[in-house]
Amino acid sequence: MRKKLASFMNSKYILIGLSALCLLFIATSFFTDKLTTPLRNAISTVVIPVQRGMNYIGLWISDKYDTLQEISTVLEENKDLQAKVDDLTEENNQLKQDSYELDRLRDLYELDEKYPGYNKVAARVVGTTSGNWYSTFTIDKGSNDGIEKDMNVIAGGGLVGIITEVGPNYAQIKTVIEDNSYVSGMLIDTGDTCIVKGDIELMDTGLIHLSGFANSVTVRNGDKIVTSNISDKYLPGILIGYTKDVTADANNLTQAGYLVPAVDFGHLQEVLIITQKKNS
Repeated sequence: MRKKLASFMNSKYILIGLSALCLLFIATSFFTDKLTTPLRNAISTVVIPVQRGMNYIGLWISDKYDTLQEISTVLEENKDLQAKVDDLTEENNQLKQDSYELDRLRDLYELDEKYPGYNKVAARVVGTTSGNWYSTFTIDKGSNDGIEKDMNVIAGGGLVGIITEVGPNYAQIKTVIEDNSYVSGMLIDTGDTCIVKGDIELMDTGLIHLSGFANSVTVRNGDKIVTSNISDKYLPGILIGYTKDVTADANNLTQAGYLVPAVDFGHLQEVLIITQKKNS
């Protein structure tokens, strides 16, 4: 009991002493800075560097946050700009396609004007055979549109071929460049006849066989060959192509060479079908 009482008394005295010391410091601070200055200096030595460090960290974090915000804004703007570029690119491609199609339709219209005496039906090419030169084409018009077998087909500069198969909504064209295809032709200037023959071996060269000219006929490079009057299926006067390298045969009785087709068979997309047939 005595020990507890002694301990309590000691604690009480210590508290009283500390309180008195604090009061002394408070009273002294009103009259002089000599006591507080060392303490303030000691505290400043520790606090100010820490404060500077915290300010630097805060500014660094704020700067990085602003940078991230700017990057996010730039990325969003870039995304919007890319979307606009994609839209403009698609629109430009569509305009190019429309312009290209318009040019082709103009060519088709001009071709229609070249043969005003024939009624025609326009069609799109929807299928081809494989190869650098297409020898057979499928179009999107058939018997429902009045298309019949043996009708002549023209496009680009002239003759494409002839209808060989017809369905309700499609038809197939055998072209003049197809192997073993024969067309009776003639020089447009003189009417001298010849034979235009397709040959698979010549397909990659862009040429067709031309033969049957009499040795007395003068044939120059670039002379026009059109379908002749004696053809059994082809209407007369349709341009087939242009002569190239026609020379005398070994028998010295006839001449043969090559024909450059008037039609670009590698890029054929639209055609005109002449509804009038030769045998009618």
